[in-house]
Amino acid sequence: MSRIGKNPIPLPDKVSVEINGLAVKVKGPKGELSRLLPEGVVITQAENILTVAAVDATRRSRERHGLCRTLVANMVEGVSKGFTRKLEIIGVGYRAAVKGKTLVVNAGYSHQVEIEPPSGVTFAVENNTQVMVSGADKEIVGNEAAKVRAIRPPEPYKGKGIKYEGERILRKAGKTGKK
Repeated sequence: MSRIGKNPIPLPDKVSVEINGLAVKVKGPKGELSRLLPEGVVITQAENILTVAAVDATRRSRERHGLCRTLVANMVEGVSKGFTRKLEIIGVGYRAAVKGKTLVVNAGYSHQVEIEPPSGVTFAVENNTQVMVSGADKEIVGNEAAKVRAIRPPEPYKGKGIKYEGERILRKAGKTGKK
């Protein structure tokens, strides 16, 4: 039995959950999320607590038990608090700005790179070098942050590029000159 799957999911105030078989819909102050869970699990609600249980002891059900519990918990947290991913831009002349909803990044190319956010995701920029990707769906926020990072991943010699906040870049020694 999954250790993560056994944990109950507490529902905060202002969050409502509709369960229709394996379809789960969660509404809260930050928005509304819905997901169709895979077979092999059953989800139940008792007052302000959700529980996810495996249908039987087969390998497939046990594998999906913890996954489904985490997916539902992320939906509940997303509509109540939201998720944010922070990125840092390092390099001379590298900067970002928000025009309307579009993120515009100058990262050493001959052109500016523009990224349109999908619905439910917002970009914010602080000090021209701190980019914040925010939204209710953890999966979409993570994917958009990965797209921004992919514009110019950090390089190992000087560390220039776009990296996640707190990410460690393994540095390499450069070439040694003639003496």
